[in-house]
Amino acid sequence: MHAFNLQPKTLSLAERLADLAVDALIDEADLSPKPALVDRRGNGAHTDLHLGLMHASALALWPAFKEMAEAAIEIGEIGLPLREAIGLIGREGEQAMLATTNGVNTHRGAIWALGLLVAAVALEPQANTAGAIALRAARLALLDDRYAPRPLSHGAQVAQRYGARGAREEAQLGFPAVTQRALPQLKRSRALGHGEQNARLDALLAIMTELADTCVLYRAGEDGLSTMQLGAQAVLDAGGSASLTGRRRLHELDQQLIALNASPGGAADLLAACLFIDRIESGERLIQGAF
Repeated sequence: MHAFNLQPKTLSLAERLADLAVDALIDEADLSPKPALVDRRGNGAHTDLHLGLMHASALALWPAFKEMAEAAIEIGEIGLPLREAIGLIGREGEQAMLATTNGVNTHRGAIWALGLLVAAVALEPQANTAGAIALRAARLALLDDRYAPRPLSHGAQVAQRYGARGAREEAQLGFPAVTQRALPQLKRSRALGHGEQNARLDALLAIMTELADTCVLYRAGEDGLSTMQLGAQAVLDAGGSASLTGRRRLHELDQQLIALNASPGGAADLLAACLFIDRIESGERLIQGAF
């Protein structure tokens, strides 16, 4: 058959959602200049991460996201069977991630957040507002997976120590850092003509202004968290990432967090969640060739 006669493959809903989840992770990784995070400039506050590893990790998670969406479609309703199915798939996805990264935790938090959101969209792809998606994800997150390992992650340990809201609680509340902070800021910055990359940076900063990021707390304690929150607000108050003063404040924040070895990985995971929901909410075609 002549190459020009080949028709593009029609993707299933589960495949398209997996594509969008991986795209969100890669877009988050590529976004630059992010304070103290891996991006196109370098490794930020990390010694064991680099951009190529982040890309490889994201791609390794595609099968898990696809299987989560398929489980949601097959089971068809929010309940313990779906919660435990996506929990098992998520743990298998984490092992695939660690095999790809030689044991480095690149996206554990993102597997949780994006896995819930992928399943939430797959359940009702036509009910695609941010609020509706987040509510379904929250209802799933509130269910207790009987088979989940009980040892606390670093993030959960830190959340207990400082009384902070960890990734689990953020999901159970319907991702307020995304729906109330990141998405509104993303849309405001776009409306002001700041450009897509600056709008995404501003969305990240909006998350950082209030999030009790357990990655920062684990690495740098309350001083690091205060530095992150106040510094992010200073960038936005100065006009955001698209302004000269805002860029100067962003550079200062980057240097401060690197000096503290404080990388806002929790905020980065939620930015990926924001970018995923934004694509869905804005009418991204979930099945190629559907229109």
